[in-house]
Formats: sequence, structure tokens, C-alpha cells
Amino acid sequence: MDDEKKHGFSGPVTAFHERRLPETATPAGYAALIEALRLRVPVPRILSAIGPHHKQYERDGWRIYTPRHAPKPDLEGHLTFALKNEGVDLGVLKALFRATGPAPIKAMVRATPTGSYARRAWFLYEWLLGTKLDLPDADKGAYASVVDPDQQWAAPGTTSSRHRVKNNLPGTPAFCPMITWTDRLRRLTARDLQARARAAVANVPADLLARTAAFLLLKDSKSSFAIENENPPHDRIQRWGRAIGEAGHRPIDLDELLRLQRIVIGDARFVRLGLRDEGGFVGQHDRDTRMPLPEHISARSEDLLSLTDGLVAFDRAAAPNLDPVLAAATLAFGFVYIHPFADGNGRLHRYLIHHVLAERGFNPPGLVFPVSAVILDRIDDYRRTLESYSARLLPMIEWEPTPDGNVRVLNETADFYRFFDATPHAEFLYECVERTIDVDLPAETRFLKAYDGFRREVANVVDMPDRTADLLFRFLHQNGGTLSKRGRDQEFAQLTSSEVSQIEAAYADSFAE
Repeated sequence: MDDEKKHGFSGPVTAFHERRLPETATPAGYAALIEALRLRVPVPRILSAIGPHHKQYERDGWRIYTPRHAPKPDLEGHLTFALKNEGVDLGVLKALFRATGPAPIKAMVRATPTGSYARRAWFLYEWLLGTKLDLPDADKGAYASVVDPDQQWAAPGTTSSRHRVKNNLPGTPAFCPMITWTDRLRRLTARDLQARARAAVANVPADLLARTAAFLLLKDSKSSFAIENENPPHDRIQRWGRAIGEAGHRPIDLDELLRLQRIVIGDARFVRLGLRDEGGFVGQHDRDTRMPLPEHISARSEDLLSLTDGLVAFDRAAAPNLDPVLAAATLAFGFVYIHPFADGNGRLHRYLIHHVLAERGFNPPGLVFPVSAVILDRIDDYRRTLESYSARLLPMIEWEPTPDGNVRVLNETADFYRFFDATPHAEFLYECVERTIDVDLPAETRFLKAYDGFRREVANVVDMPDRTADLLFRFLHQNGGTLSKRGRDQEFAQLTSSEVSQIEAAYADSFAE
């Protein structure tokens, strides 16, 4: 029985896993493999199909190829098509290898021992499953990259002489999300934002830069709490700000994450610190039945230690060799999907962004980009970014409610958190970092410079304590540069009309657009 009959590769369809196709077409690559082998994996963000016309295009989450691209309708044909055209999807591949066993991969290698796709599939089988196939080491064929670096984000790589491949996967079998190059990512990475950030502060006086850094640090800390709809006391915000300011100084491991959780929680009398010992989800409860209504289900508690170890291994072994912003997106969003703690996950997730950027020297020394403030401004985009994977993950998780209104996961899910598609997350974070460098950083230095000029002009008009001058500025700022009637009649009643006019003119000169 051939693979087409054995695995039931489908013909033309109009819908796939509730996703409509732009036209009637035949699923190919990962879509065909998922359907034929009934793989329970999150459906890839972009799927492929063979259309009836000689027109190649992408629409509605589908990439439609022409009939000449059609693979041979068997497992080897669709696997080769996937590796060639869709890149490496480790979650689908691991589920596929578990479903098929070693026989088809060994047959591929024996049939085409010098074939690059056969050797890549062979390497991936052994790398993902941690088992060695009964095959002799390859002795012919040019070395092939496991990941096509023109197609997906890849590490510098090491050679595997057994398979005659270059292992350039950007992670380890314990944690290795993938990022596909898009036009947006190519544009963003080409801008060399690290150099732009340094250029933006190169001519800023040291004292002004120090004040800018302090303000941006506080702004980020406040915003990170605001994203979680929290308004904690100022001392707690400052304490978390100091922790962010030290990001990158210590390597990330479980003990460090636990230390940071204690800082961010503060009063832990009603929160269990440490790794969860029960299920976890993000969402609401039904008002009447208290039934969980999850928007995202976190990793199982029994998988948390191995998944956290995977994050640590990625940060130590892989991230140092990769683009800092892409590495930060991968690590931080991987953490928030795993959601290892009962509380504090969101703020720690954003801390990890700062950790990677600072550890890699991406931001100028002593300066923290207010990424959380940008995220707060773009909160709807942030949520859509999180949902880009959570919405595809949720249908794959079997769960039941617990008596206390939590969830209990019933199936194996660890690989769903190890191997997600981090492309939307990388695009989102890169755009946030871009805005901090192009807008927030220069805007803050301009503001402080203008504020200093305003204070000097005020001092030429009237002597007043710093606190009083700052209050005067706030009155003017809140009223468009004019001292309000209340200010004239109460707090600054001692100012003459002439002095008020001079101060308003000083404000206008200092903060002129």
C-alpha cells in the first residue's frame, strides 16, 4: 500500500481545520501531513496548497502554489516540499516522527543518501527524539544547512559529520521557537537600531543622559504594572525599576527568576511563590457556574521544570549568538506562554526583554528602553500578538475544570511551548524597540533640555525653590503654557502680572515646536 492510500493524502478542498482557502486547492507540505496523519499540533500560521491555476500568491493565511509545484502525494513528497518551501516547523516534525516511527526516514535516506532534504530530515529526527537511527554515517554529499538562513532565523551553526549537515537551529531540543523572515523583519534588522541608539545619545551631556535614563526606567516600571491593571505604591514601582535597571547583570536561571518574582510581587501573603504546582490559564470565569473560560492555557505544572531549563539553556547557549531583539522576543514570549508562576509572569516576561538587550549590550550603557511604555500604548497590538499563537494552541489542549475553578490539562502539551512560531512576536518587539529609539529617547532628552532652559529663564525672573518651580511648570504644562486663574489667584498669587507674562513667554520659547 503506498503512502497516498495508507495515510489518506487529500485532494482539493475548500476548508482545512475550519480555515477557508482562497480557492479550491489541494493541501501540501505541513497541512497535508497534519491532515493525513491526524497530527494534534497547533496549525501553522501560514499553510500551503496547490491551486489549479498558474498563479502563485499568499492570502488569508494560505500560500497558494501552482500545479508545477505539486509534490509527490506521499509522505516523502510532502515532507520534502515542507522543508523546501515552508521551512522547519519543529512542533509538526516531532509529532510527525512520533506518528510514523523511524521507517520512512530511514527509507528516504537509503533511497537518496546524498539528498540534502533526506539528510536534514534524518538529523531532525535524531535531534528531536534523542534517538539514533540504524543508519551508517553519511560519507557523501555537500554539507546542507538544517535551517535555510534566507528563509528563517538561524544560528551560526555547528557541523554534524554523521548527517553531513550544519546544525544552525536557534535553540536546543528543550526550547527552540522559530522565526520566519518577513519583509517587515528584514527592514527592521537592516536599520541597525543598536547603532542608531548610540548615535542618539552620543552628544547628550552626561548629567542630562543620567536624568533621561532615570525617567525612562521609572516610566517602564510604571507601565509594566499598568499593563497588568495594577496601581501599586510608588516604593514598589521604584523597587521593580531598580531590578529592571540591573537587568543583564546576572545570568537567568530558576533561582534568579524566583528572586525576581519575590521583588515584583512584594506582599506575598496571598500568593504562592515559586513554580506552580497546579494548572494555570489566562481568561475569565463564567459568572454563574465559575467554569473557566480560558483564552490561553499555560504549560502543565509537571512540565515547568524542564521547560524552564529549556529557557535557561536558550539564554546561555543560543541567545548570545543571535540578533538581540529576536532573541529577546523568543525568550520573553516563550516565558509568558509557559506562565510558570501563579503571579508575576507578565512583568517577568517584560523583564526578560530588558535582560537580553542589556546582556548583549544592545542599549547604551545605563539606559533602559521603555519597551513596556510602548507596549502599553500599543496594548491591542500586544494582545493580538499573544493571541497569534494562543488562539491556535487552545484547540489542541484537552482540559477539564477543577473544583476550585482552575484547569487540569489531560494531554501532553510540553512541545507546544518549546516550538512555537515567534515571527509575529519578533515583528512586534522590533517595532516597539524602534519606536523607543526613534521617538521616546530623543523626545525625553529634548524635553529635559527644554525644561532646563525654562527653569533658567524662570530663575532670571524670580527666585523660587525647586519644588515650587516644578509646580509652576506643571500648571503651565496642564494649561497649554498659560497660568490658570486658580494658579494666579492661589498658588502663585505673589507673582506680578509682568512676571507671569515673562514666565509664560519663557515656557513658549522653551517648548516651541
